[in-house]
Amino acid sequence: MTQRDDLGISIQERLYPDLPCFGCGHGNDKGLKLRSYPADGFVTAEFTPWPEHDNGLGYLNGGIIGTVLDCHSAAAVMLEADRRGWPPLPGAALSYVTAGLAVRYLRPAPLHDTVELRATVIEAAEAAMTVEVELNWDGKTRAAATALWKRWRPR
Repeated sequence: MTQRDDLGISIQERLYPDLPCFGCGHGNDKGLKLRSYPADGFVTAEFTPWPEHDNGLGYLNGGIIGTVLDCHSAAAVMLEADRRGWPPLPGAALSYVTAGLAVRYLRPAPLHDTVELRATVIEAAEAAMTVEVELNWDGKTRAAATALWKRWRPR
């Protein structure tokens, strides 16, 4: 995975540094440790697949694509919640959890090159947020998703 030290601390490292999530948690030594950063109206990241992420045909595995789309959309949601003053509720590690992820695979994604991720919050309310997120390479969208996030209320 690409390190973006030139951009400073990522959203994940700032807002949930000890989370053990496989995709975006920096508290998981075996995870992807995705690093997302605020941009002008969206959130951006780069991801470099590992050889183990092969789909069997020499391209990036669809499950890994779904994971990075989900986890990158999480960064956009957590940043939006932080900006609006919606912290995690008592007993919750995060403010929101994934309630739905509709992924569209548009064309093969490379296994050996860095891809770009872009997420935009398109609807935001304290109860739920919706994010459009894309995985791009070589100027083309390879996969896109709509992610629905709901306020996490521990029971």
